[in-house]
Amino acid sequence: MRILVTNDDGIHAEGLAVLEAIAAQLSDDVWVVAPETDQSGVAHSLSLSNPLRLRQIDKRRYAVAGTPTDCVIMAARSIMIDHRPDLVLSGVNRGQNVAEDVTYSGTIAAAMEGTLLGIPSIAVSQAYGPAGRDQIHWDCAKHHAPGIVRRLLDEGIPKDVLFNLNFPNVPPSEVAGVAVTVQGRRDQELMKLEPRQDGRGNPYFWIAFQRSKSEPANGTDLRALFEKKISVTPLELDLTHEPTLTRFAQVFA
Repeated sequence: MRILVTNDDGIHAEGLAVLEAIAAQLSDDVWVVAPETDQSGVAHSLSLSNPLRLRQIDKRRYAVAGTPTDCVIMAARSIMIDHRPDLVLSGVNRGQNVAEDVTYSGTIAAAMEGTLLGIPSIAVSQAYGPAGRDQIHWDCAKHHAPGIVRRLLDEGIPKDVLFNLNFPNVPPSEVAGVAVTVQGRRDQELMKLEPRQDGRGNPYFWIAFQRSKSEPANGTDLRALFEKKISVTPLELDLTHEPTLTRFAQVFA
């Protein structure tokens, strides 16, 4: 099995090295094509106004001056064109990608692009808590991800579906199980803009989030992490809402 490993945190991200180790437990044919710099939050964007500059770092290891989507395209349509990957693994993202993160995440977008190209694709993210980004339980994803990926591949990933895996903020031994979940929804009142001033007194803003004190809904990715479980969420490329489609087809008939 030929595996493409990519991410949105950049070629030097610690989570990318973790995902390489995960992929190495699944295959000895692992290729890395990742963004040159941090591309968090770029979603499913393409570089249309700038050239894609490619830098080979080592054998089967490349950096692209572009987005995660660019990286998957570059890998499948150029670097690995003679033998395209059999699996795309994206991550391990520094921080969870759940709820509305799905629409913002470059990690998930890379898996989306792989799915669009007909390649089974899985996004992997590791949650962290109030202690911050310097105290992340990378060993949680590293320990549990290989087995989950194997089970997904053995069962078969449907066409036009990708999987979004999120690992809880606990050591591997404290994981409470695996939950197959739906995409959750946060309280949007938790998002805020922090006004600040630069050295010249000019205003600028940071997007920030407050911590929620409410328990997330049952069956969601948010709930799984809250309960210290691994969240496995199948995501579909087709965003069409079928009931509304049927309703308005009759309206405009």
